[in-house]
Amino acid sequence: MPIKPDLTLTLPDDPGALHFVGIGGSGMSGIARMFLQEGHTVSGSDRDEGPYLQALRDLGATITVGHDAANVKDADTLVVTSALWEDNPEYVAARERGIPVLHRSQALKWLTLGKRVVSVAGAHGKTTSAGMIITALLELDADPNFVNGGIISKVGTSAARGESDLFVLEADESDGSFLLYDTAIALITNVDSDHLDHYGSIGAFDAAFGIFADRASELVVLSSDDSGTQRIRELIENKNLVTFGEADDADVRVTDIDAGERVSFSVTWKGETHPVSLGVAGRHNAINATGAFAVLVGLGYAPADVARALGAFGGTKRRFEYKGERRGVRVFDDYAHHPSEAAAALATARSVVGEGRIIAVHQPHLFSRTRLMSPQFASVYEELADHTIVLDVDGAREDPVPGVSGELVSAEFDDQSKVDFLPDWADAASRVAEIAREGDIVMTLSCGSVYRIVPQLLDALDGEPAADSASGGGAG
Repeated sequence: MPIKPDLTLTLPDDPGALHFVGIGGSGMSGIARMFLQEGHTVSGSDRDEGPYLQALRDLGATITVGHDAANVKDADTLVVTSALWEDNPEYVAARERGIPVLHRSQALKWLTLGKRVVSVAGAHGKTTSAGMIITALLELDADPNFVNGGIISKVGTSAARGESDLFVLEADESDGSFLLYDTAIALITNVDSDHLDHYGSIGAFDAAFGIFADRASELVVLSSDDSGTQRIRELIENKNLVTFGEADDADVRVTDIDAGERVSFSVTWKGETHPVSLGVAGRHNAINATGAFAVLVGLGYAPADVARALGAFGGTKRRFEYKGERRGVRVFDDYAHHPSEAAAALATARSVVGEGRIIAVHQPHLFSRTRLMSPQFASVYEELADHTIVLDVDGAREDPVPGVSGELVSAEFDDQSKVDFLPDWADAASRVAEIAREGDIVMTLSCGSVYRIVPQLLDALDGEPAADSASGGGAG
């Protein structure tokens, strides 16, 4: 069973030496970095040598690849994620020794105590929207504290300690932990039903967002366009609410979107219109930036200055991230793991591919999500990609479910000529190289381990034989 941490646990006055189980994740590594910068002793472990570990070692963390009870011998506090299982040897050892166990969100809350917290929540767009706010604040010389779910290209990190009282964070609704923070300004990008394995019903999911909004002490910024946010708007009692989006009645309205390789648009606030141009592509990024604009104006910055500062945003890792080009075929990677996210990512690719085609490499994430959403995924890929390679499921924290594989997605395609189910990654890379031609975009999509296939894809496109790999391994 996955760990179900006690989110009601009283935070220690001083957590002492912290050990992070699963320190290689994007969120966990950022929190660990913050504790290192606060002067704490930090250790950690992960099952693989991931991309974030060496930077933490360089800052003084002691990190072990592989989980072992001996790793916690010097820890005063254990930090875990919901992705871990109760039989993890480090978790078991900590419980036996009476070492306090904090969920990652509780460790993050400890870092935010006494700060003016900007919490970014929503089913999609959290990492990008938070990255936009952080980038703009740095341009505005605000020096914020921040922990984001992905590396922000401009600063090369996902987390850093600042000297101001501002603390920008990505607030995770998946397990209800976004309710822990003492939020001053809440940004809700959208409310798309997911994580029902935790909430049990759409009603409970919506209610949690209503509570999150009402606890914001200064301001709630809410999408005017998303059907889910409009649904929860009826639940929100907080009077300090600003809407953003394309709707005619949005308080902060985006218009004139030109979704090229550098998306440009106009934002109108209180009768004044400001042009904005970003260093990233995608119509959805114009809308994300409008939400960020509303937050930054809510923090007290002049609208014209905010519009200028947002222009410095150059993206975050694993969000339509360019990975290379071989024989005229560009390869991108994206974190999209929900049908709505996949649709936005593919729309971005369509806006820049020109006359070329889009070849999607989709890795289903979680057996539960694959079982529930295979028809929706198939519909999105069949409509928006020219061809789709479906890999097998990255189960992450879940046990395999009989009968649930990536083939559930491929079987839902009406036109079977537009899809291949290829669980062997070498076969998948070879198939991509076989069908791709100059001008095409190849795009990997999943929050699982699919990014690891990118070198195989580039080699295959370059004429090199794909490495033998029957499976891609789990997420790091």
